[in-house]
Amino acid sequence: MLTRRAFVQRVGAAVGAAAVAPWLVDSGRAPAARAQTPGYDPAQRFSVQVSDVEYRRDGDRAYLATVYQPRGAGPFPAMLDVHGGQWRTGDRTGSGPISEALAASGLVVFAPDFRNSPDGPYPASVADVNYATRWFKAHADDFQASPRYLGGMGNSSGGHLVMLSAMRPDDPRYAARPLAEAPNVDAALGYLVLVWPILDPYGRFIFAQETGRADIVASTRIYFAPWDTIWEGSPMAILERGEPVEMPATLIVQGTSDANVTPALQERFVAAYRAAGGNAELEIFENQPHGFATRPGPETGRALALMKAFIARQLAVLNARS
Repeated sequence: MLTRRAFVQRVGAAVGAAAVAPWLVDSGRAPAARAQTPGYDPAQRFSVQVSDVEYRRDGDRAYLATVYQPRGAGPFPAMLDVHGGQWRTGDRTGSGPISEALAASGLVVFAPDFRNSPDGPYPASVADVNYATRWFKAHADDFQASPRYLGGMGNSSGGHLVMLSAMRPDDPRYAARPLAEAPNVDAALGYLVLVWPILDPYGRFIFAQETGRADIVASTRIYFAPWDTIWEGSPMAILERGEPVEMPATLIVQGTSDANVTPALQERFVAAYRAAGGNAELEIFENQPHGFATRPGPETGRALALMKAFIARQLAVLNARS
C-alpha cells in the first residue's frame, strides 16, 4: 500500500476488547453483544497526525485519503469526511480545518478523494463514497480507530453524496465495487454532520437559475446525466416518494448569507426527514456564507462546538442501545 507523508502503522488485531474482524462491528445494525464504540468527550485535546494513504487504485490512477488521527493510545471513534465542489471540483482537503479540529477532540477522520464529474456523474461518485466507507471500516485498526457507529460528514455537494450513501448503504448501484478483503462489510453510518449540504439538488438548481449562478446550473446538468436522475438521486425526492431508507441522526449547519443553498431548502428537508421518522437538527448561522466554518471567523468556534456536542450525544445514544 503506497502512502505519502507518514503512513500510520497497523496496531493489529488487539485493538478493542475482543479479536473480532472490524467489518463485523461496523454499524449500528451489529448485534448488541459486540463491543461498544470508544467513548468520546469533546472537551478532550490531542495533537493530530495528518497522513495520506492510497486506499484504491484503478489501473494507473491512485486514490488517496487524508487521515486526521489523534495522537494517543486509541482506539478512537471515527468519521468519514466527504468533500464538496459542485460535484466537479474539490478534493479531500476541502473540509480540512473542520476535520483537523474534530480530530483534536478525539475522532479519527478519513477524507477520501473520489471521482468528480464528468468522470464520476451520478451514481458513480456515490459508489466511490460507498466504497471508501467500507474500506475505512475494514482498515480502521490501521489508524487506531473503531469502525463501529462510523459517522459521516459532508460539505456542500459532499453532503448530497454521503446522505445518499447513508440512506441506501446496500443499494447495488452504490455498493457495486467489491471489497475483496472484507466482502461482508456494509456502508451504514451511525450519524451525519452536514455543513451547507445540497440535499435537494433540483431545488438548488432552481435557486441557481433565479440568482444567475451559471456555474451551478452547468455543474448540476453535467453531474445528473441523464437529467431525470436528478430526482432519482435526490435525498429530498426520496423522502417525498416514501422510499424505505436508512435514516441516521443528522445535524445540518447552514448560514443565512449562503449564495449556494438557502436555509429554506434545509428547513424543508428537515421537516420531511422528521415526518418520515428520522432525527434531524438544523442550526442556522446569521450572516454566514457558504463554507464559513472552514476558515477562521466569529461563528466557526460555535459551529465546531455544536458539531462535537452532537457527535457526543449520538455516540452516547447508539452505545446505550447496544
